[in-house]
Amino acid sequence: MNNMKKIGVLTSGGDAPGMNAAIRAVVRAGINQGLEVLGIKKGYVGLLEGLYDEMTARSVSDILHRGGTILQSARCKEFKTQEGVQKAVETAKEIGLDGLVVIGGDGSFRGARDLSLAGLPTVGIPGTIDNDIGCSDYTIGFDTALNTVQEAIDKIRDTCRSHDRCSVVEVMGRDAGYIAAYVGLSCGAEAVIVPEKHFDFKKDVLQSIAEGVKRGKEQHLIIVAEGVTKDNISAIDMAKRIEEETGVETRATILGHIQRGGNPSVKDRVVASKMGYFAVELIKEGIGNRIVATKGDDIVDYDILEGLNMSKKLDAELLKISEILSM
Repeated sequence: MNNMKKIGVLTSGGDAPGMNAAIRAVVRAGINQGLEVLGIKKGYVGLLEGLYDEMTARSVSDILHRGGTILQSARCKEFKTQEGVQKAVETAKEIGLDGLVVIGGDGSFRGARDLSLAGLPTVGIPGTIDNDIGCSDYTIGFDTALNTVQEAIDKIRDTCRSHDRCSVVEVMGRDAGYIAAYVGLSCGAEAVIVPEKHFDFKKDVLQSIAEGVKRGKEQHLIIVAEGVTKDNISAIDMAKRIEEETGVETRATILGHIQRGGNPSVKDRVVASKMGYFAVELIKEGIGNRIVATKGDDIVDYDILEGLNMSKKLDAELLKISEILSM
């Protein structure tokens, strides 16, 4: 017989729009099931140190539309050790936790797996703007980040058009090019450079711009995922080389952390709410070591290790269509 009475919820890793919606869903769904819910502050740091707030239905009022995370987040090196995990489990027992919901990315899920194996049932909810969790078609924050980037690039293009410029825009995506690929198509970029696909700078960038100039194009856009530039050349270096070799005045813009902020979109609020509710359905039965995920329009769950070992491929068709339509 399941004796689940008190659960915790925390956010870990980089913040993503929609995390608050997920927190709200976990708290209110938990209360509806007769559970006490604690909001663990500052991610796994708070779990180690016993930092928490007792949550009520009113604790999560007026947060559905807010970006970031009301519980805050932090990196925690100590938790990556076996001793750190054991300390976290002991702290959880001291504050009476019977289960835990973790909202974050793949690093956060590895911690959730370790906690489950150490005796604290834990369920993970994928919250990352990179959309790079292999077992889930969608991750909380991706849609909002796309719209934030889209708005920024639309403004940058106004200046490009006014000055006959080329703009190189670096977007987030250390190991995955989902943001770059989707925004590249939606913004009409001449070239979209992502970690998943080898690129030839001369052919894919310089030649594309030169051909555009011949056709009478007066402004140009190159989208680069940060994972491409980290080991090669920066967006600023790319802009300098483009200007030197094509004669087109070029500027670089690194959008950075504005992509993480902002009010979550309708999609992120809805998906986060559904995932949070589903996570409570699992944890109330004492079921841990699971990742909540999307498969099409359905909410499903996987064993954490299985989920972490799954992969998904960036849709190459997006890049192809973007290239064809950018002429």
